[in-house]
Amino acid sequence: MATTHEKLITHVMKDEPVGSRNKVTVVGVGMVGMACAISILMKELADEVALVDVMEDKLKGEAMDLQHGGLFLRTPKIVADKDYSVTAHSKVVVVTAGARQQEGESRLNLVQRNVNIFKFIIPNIVKYSPNCIILVLSGFPKHRVVGSGTNLDSARFRFLMGEKLHIHPSSCHGWIIGEHGDSSVPVWSGVNVAGVSLLKLNPEMGTEGDKEEWKHVHKMVVDGAYEVIKLKGYTSWAIGIGLTDVVNMTLKPEEEKQLINSAETLWGVQKELTL
Repeated sequence: MATTHEKLITHVMKDEPVGSRNKVTVVGVGMVGMACAISILMKELADEVALVDVMEDKLKGEAMDLQHGGLFLRTPKIVADKDYSVTAHSKVVVVTAGARQQEGESRLNLVQRNVNIFKFIIPNIVKYSPNCIILVLSGFPKHRVVGSGTNLDSARFRFLMGEKLHIHPSSCHGWIIGEHGDSSVPVWSGVNVAGVSLLKLNPEMGTEGDKEEWKHVHKMVVDGAYEVIKLKGYTSWAIGIGLTDVVNMTLKPEEEKQLINSAETLWGVQKELTL
């Protein structure tokens, strides 16, 4: 009979041989890509970071800027090129390149605009790093393609919980599941502060009859990206830092749990949802 732990944890990622290097590639040197790259460098997750973009001048400028600060970093090698050969032997490839979400545009419409861009990027990554793990959409098997899922949604949720309760978000726990963004679902039954269930304290939480209007907290999670885009034109820091957490989880497997993409046969899903 399966143990509680075996029922709780299902391994979908096969163990890969550990090499001598942790090379990470970031495709796209826009706002999100550079936020992710600098976060990887500051957290010392890789001993080589490669940058790729079709905009050669910006790519060269960003790479030089990072290289000039290399003395203050512990990553010995930072490389960049338009040619994907620079990505060879990467363990993790983070794809941030793509069309920028416009003000008021749904994420599903954005996906459609990015399809042709990805048709060029993914084959080039696979050509030079066939055994890598890709953080984004691809044709890879489910254990080797990872999306950020509702990781950022959950981070926003915990931040807003902390704001409402005047408690540091690290002590506030709660998950947002489902589709990233508009169709996401807050799991009110799991919301807690230091193990204390908020639903037990407020049985109406998340319902129309809730006088504390916790439902509005989830609305702010959904609207958060749209508001940031309206104010500064794009989102970058939160998703970039959040992606770095996923990179860390991939390179240094620990017991940390994160909400990334959903996988086939889990939670009643019968089709792969590697988004």
